[in-house]
Amino acid sequence: MDASRGHIVGPTDEFELEARRRGYRRIAGLDEAGRGPLAGPVVAAAVVLPSRCRLAGVNDSKQVSESERARLYEVIVERARGIGVGVATEQEIDRLNILEATRLAMRRALAALNPPADCLLIDAVTLSNLAIPSRSIIKGDTLSLSIAAASIVAKVTRDRMMAAYHRTYPLYNFLAHKGYGTEEHLQRLAQHGPCAIHRRTFAPVAQLLSGLGECPGTTP
Repeated sequence: MDASRGHIVGPTDEFELEARRRGYRRIAGLDEAGRGPLAGPVVAAAVVLPSRCRLAGVNDSKQVSESERARLYEVIVERARGIGVGVATEQEIDRLNILEATRLAMRRALAALNPPADCLLIDAVTLSNLAIPSRSIIKGDTLSLSIAAASIVAKVTRDRMMAAYHRTYPLYNFLAHKGYGTEEHLQRLAQHGPCAIHRRTFAPVAQLLSGLGECPGTTP
Protein backbone atom coordinates (compact mmCIF):
# COMPACT_ATOMS: atom_id res chain seq x y z
CA MET A 1 0.00 0.00 0.00
CA ASP A 2 2.76 2.40 0.99
CA ALA A 3 5.80 1.99 -1.22
CA SER A 4 7.96 3.93 1.24
CA ARG A 5 7.34 1.23 3.84
CA GLY A 6 8.53 -1.52 1.54
CA HIS A 7 5.30 -3.26 0.58
CA ILE A 8 3.29 -1.98 -2.34
CA VAL A 9 0.18 -3.98 -1.53
CA GLY A 10 -1.00 -5.16 1.87
CA PRO A 11 -3.62 -7.82 2.52
CA THR A 12 -6.69 -7.61 0.26
CA ASP A 13 -10.08 -9.32 0.14
CA GLU A 14 -9.38 -11.08 -3.17
CA PHE A 15 -9.41 -14.56 -1.62
CA GLU A 16 -12.64 -13.75 0.20
CA LEU A 17 -14.26 -12.38 -2.98
CA GLU A 18 -13.24 -15.50 -4.87
CA ALA A 19 -14.97 -17.63 -2.22
CA ARG A 20 -18.06 -15.41 -2.43
CA ARG A 21 -18.19 -15.90 -6.18
CA ARG A 22 -18.34 -19.64 -5.48
CA GLY A 23 -21.37 -19.09 -3.23
CA TYR A 24 -19.86 -18.95 0.27
CA ARG A 25 -21.03 -16.23 2.64
CA ARG A 26 -19.28 -16.70 6.00
CA ILE A 27 -15.61 -16.90 5.05
CA ALA A 28 -13.34 -17.15 8.08
CA GLY A 29 -9.67 -16.23 8.16
CA LEU A 30 -7.71 -18.36 10.63
CA ASP A 31 -4.28 -17.68 12.12
CA GLU A 32 -2.29 -18.23 15.29
CA ALA A 33 0.17 -16.50 17.60
CA GLY A 34 2.75 -18.06 19.88
CA ARG A 35 4.29 -21.02 18.11
CA GLY A 36 7.85 -19.90 18.88
CA PRO A 37 7.89 -18.88 22.57
CA LEU A 38 9.40 -20.93 25.38
CA ALA A 39 6.45 -20.22 27.67
CA GLY A 40 2.69 -19.80 27.56
CA PRO A 41 -0.03 -21.06 25.24
CA VAL A 42 -0.49 -20.95 21.49
CA VAL A 43 -3.58 -18.90 20.57
CA ALA A 44 -5.60 -19.08 17.37
CA ALA A 45 -8.31 -16.75 16.09
CA ALA A 46 -10.94 -17.13 13.39
CA VAL A 47 -12.44 -13.92 11.96
CA VAL A 48 -15.39 -13.54 9.59
CA LEU A 49 -15.51 -10.08 8.00
CA PRO A 50 -18.45 -8.51 6.16
CA SER A 51 -18.31 -8.32 2.37
CA ARG A 52 -16.17 -5.52 0.92
CA CYS A 53 -14.82 -4.74 4.39
CA ARG A 54 -12.08 -2.12 4.48
CA LEU A 55 -9.69 -2.22 7.43
CA ALA A 56 -6.98 0.38 6.86
CA GLY A 57 -3.70 -0.62 8.49
CA VAL A 58 -4.55 -4.27 9.06
CA ASN A 59 -1.59 -6.49 8.19
CA ASP A 60 0.33 -9.47 9.48
CA SER A 61 0.49 -8.78 13.23
CA LYS A 62 4.31 -8.99 13.16
CA GLN A 63 4.35 -5.96 10.80
CA VAL A 64 2.26 -3.79 13.14
CA SER A 65 3.39 -2.04 16.34
CA GLU A 66 1.95 -3.11 19.68
CA SER A 67 -0.06 0.09 20.13
CA GLU A 68 -1.40 -0.10 16.57
CA ARG A 69 -2.34 -3.78 17.08
CA ALA A 70 -4.35 -2.79 20.14
CA ARG A 71 -6.19 -0.10 18.14
CA LEU A 72 -6.84 -2.42 15.20
CA TYR A 73 -8.06 -5.16 17.56
CA GLU A 74 -10.88 -2.87 18.71
CA VAL A 75 -11.77 -1.99 15.10
CA ILE A 76 -11.82 -5.66 14.08
CA VAL A 77 -14.01 -6.65 17.05
CA GLU A 78 -16.44 -3.87 16.12
CA ARG A 79 -16.56 -4.64 12.39
CA ALA A 80 -16.34 -8.44 12.24
CA ARG A 81 -19.43 -10.59 11.71
CA GLY A 82 -17.91 -13.23 13.95
CA ILE A 83 -14.76 -13.94 15.99
CA GLY A 84 -13.72 -17.22 17.58
CA VAL A 85 -10.64 -17.71 19.77
CA GLY A 86 -9.01 -21.02 20.66
CA VAL A 87 -6.14 -21.79 23.04
CA ALA A 88 -3.83 -24.78 23.45
CA THR A 89 -1.96 -24.78 26.75
CA GLU A 90 1.75 -25.29 27.29
CA GLN A 91 0.91 -28.77 28.67
CA GLU A 92 -0.90 -29.62 25.43
CA ILE A 93 2.04 -28.26 23.43
CA ASP A 94 4.41 -30.54 25.36
CA ARG A 95 2.11 -33.53 24.96
CA LEU A 96 1.20 -33.11 21.27
CA ASN A 97 4.08 -31.03 19.76
CA ILE A 98 3.71 -27.42 18.69
CA LEU A 99 2.23 -28.05 15.23
CA GLU A 100 -0.51 -30.37 16.51
CA ALA A 101 -1.23 -28.03 19.42
CA THR A 102 -1.54 -25.18 16.90
CA ARG A 103 -4.05 -27.23 14.93
CA LEU A 104 -5.96 -27.96 18.15
CA ALA A 105 -6.13 -24.23 18.98
CA MET A 106 -7.30 -23.52 15.43
CA ARG A 107 -10.06 -26.12 15.65
CA ARG A 108 -11.17 -24.59 18.96
CA ALA A 109 -11.23 -21.11 17.40
CA LEU A 110 -13.30 -22.42 14.50
CA ALA A 111 -15.70 -24.16 16.87
CA ALA A 112 -16.15 -20.92 18.83
CA LEU A 113 -17.46 -19.03 15.78
CA ASN A 114 -21.17 -18.25 15.98
CA PRO A 115 -22.66 -18.42 13.43
CA PRO A 116 -20.21 -20.99 12.06
CA ALA A 117 -18.08 -20.37 8.97
CA ASP A 118 -18.98 -22.02 5.68
CA CYS A 119 -15.51 -21.56 4.13
CA LEU A 120 -12.05 -21.24 5.64
CA LEU A 121 -8.83 -19.44 4.70
CA ILE A 122 -5.86 -20.56 6.81
CA ASP A 123 -2.39 -19.11 7.16
CA ALA A 124 0.01 -21.85 5.96
CA VAL A 125 -1.30 -24.69 8.18
CA THR A 126 -3.58 -27.43 6.85
CA LEU A 127 -6.46 -28.92 8.85
CA SER A 128 -7.84 -32.35 7.96
CA ASN A 129 -11.39 -33.69 8.22
CA LEU A 130 -13.11 -30.32 8.24
CA ALA A 131 -16.85 -30.10 7.57
CA ILE A 132 -16.29 -27.04 5.34
CA PRO A 133 -13.92 -26.31 2.43
CA SER A 134 -10.60 -24.75 3.37
CA ARG A 135 -7.66 -23.20 1.61
CA SER A 136 -4.17 -22.97 3.09
CA ILE A 137 -2.35 -19.84 1.91
CA ILE A 138 1.40 -19.41 2.35
CA LYS A 139 2.04 -15.99 3.95
CA GLY A 140 -1.73 -15.67 4.16
CA ASP A 141 -1.48 -13.05 6.89
CA THR A 142 0.14 -10.69 4.36
CA LEU A 143 -2.28 -11.53 1.52
CA SER A 144 -5.78 -12.13 2.96
CA LEU A 145 -7.56 -9.42 4.94
CA SER A 146 -9.48 -11.87 7.14
CA ILE A 147 -6.33 -13.89 7.93
CA ALA A 148 -4.47 -10.66 8.76
CA ALA A 149 -7.35 -9.66 11.05
CA ALA A 150 -7.20 -13.09 12.70
CA SER A 151 -3.44 -12.73 13.22
CA ILE A 152 -4.00 -9.45 15.08
CA VAL A 153 -6.80 -10.87 17.25
CA ALA A 154 -4.67 -13.92 18.10
CA LYS A 155 -1.58 -11.83 18.88
CA VAL A 156 -3.37 -9.26 21.04
CA THR A 157 -5.25 -12.00 22.91
CA ARG A 158 -2.06 -13.93 23.62
CA ASP A 159 -0.12 -10.80 24.64
CA ARG A 160 -2.85 -9.98 27.15
CA MET A 161 -2.67 -13.52 28.53
CA MET A 162 1.10 -13.16 28.93
CA ALA A 163 0.62 -9.81 30.69
CA ALA A 164 -1.65 -11.60 33.17
CA TYR A 165 0.98 -14.33 33.63
CA HIS A 166 3.53 -11.58 34.28
CA ARG A 167 1.58 -10.63 37.40
CA THR A 168 1.65 -14.26 38.57
CA TYR A 169 5.31 -14.89 37.67
CA PRO A 170 7.01 -11.46 37.81
CA LEU A 171 10.53 -12.94 38.03
CA TYR A 172 10.50 -13.72 34.29
CA ASN A 173 9.26 -10.32 33.00
CA PHE A 174 6.78 -11.92 30.59
CA LEU A 175 5.32 -8.45 30.03
CA ALA A 176 8.41 -7.47 28.03
CA HIS A 177 9.10 -10.56 25.90
CA LYS A 178 5.78 -12.47 26.00
CA GLY A 179 7.61 -15.76 26.53
CA TYR A 180 9.84 -15.57 23.46
CA GLY A 181 13.46 -16.70 23.85
CA THR A 182 15.05 -13.28 24.19
CA GLU A 183 18.40 -12.82 25.88
CA GLU A 184 16.66 -11.42 28.96
CA HIS A 185 14.22 -14.33 29.13
CA LEU A 186 17.02 -16.89 28.80
CA GLN A 187 18.97 -15.16 31.59
CA ARG A 188 15.96 -15.14 33.90
CA LEU A 189 15.18 -18.74 33.00
CA ALA A 190 18.73 -19.78 33.91
CA GLN A 191 18.57 -17.76 37.13
CA HIS A 192 15.17 -18.92 38.41
CA GLY A 193 14.53 -22.19 36.57
CA PRO A 194 11.29 -22.91 34.68
CA CYS A 195 7.90 -21.91 36.06
CA ALA A 196 4.56 -23.67 35.53
CA ILE A 197 3.93 -22.11 32.09
CA HIS A 198 7.29 -22.94 30.52
CA ARG A 199 7.19 -25.47 27.67
CA ARG A 200 9.16 -28.45 28.96
CA THR A 201 9.91 -29.89 25.50
CA PHE A 202 11.39 -26.70 24.02
CA ALA A 203 15.17 -26.99 23.84
CA PRO A 204 16.39 -24.26 26.25
CA VAL A 205 13.89 -25.36 28.90
CA ALA A 206 14.52 -29.08 28.32
CA GLN A 207 18.30 -28.57 28.53
CA LEU A 208 17.94 -26.62 31.75
CA LEU A 209 15.71 -29.26 33.30
CA SER A 210 18.06 -32.09 32.31
CA GLY A 211 20.91 -30.14 33.91
CA LEU A 212 18.83 -29.86 37.08
CA GLY A 213 18.30 -33.60 37.04
CA GLU A 214 14.61 -33.34 36.19
CA CYS A 215 13.23 -35.25 33.24
CA PRO A 216 11.57 -32.85 30.75
CA GLY A 217 9.86 -35.65 28.83
CA THR A 218 6.40 -35.49 27.37
CA THR A 219 3.38 -37.16 28.87
CA PRO A 220 3.28 -40.81 27.72
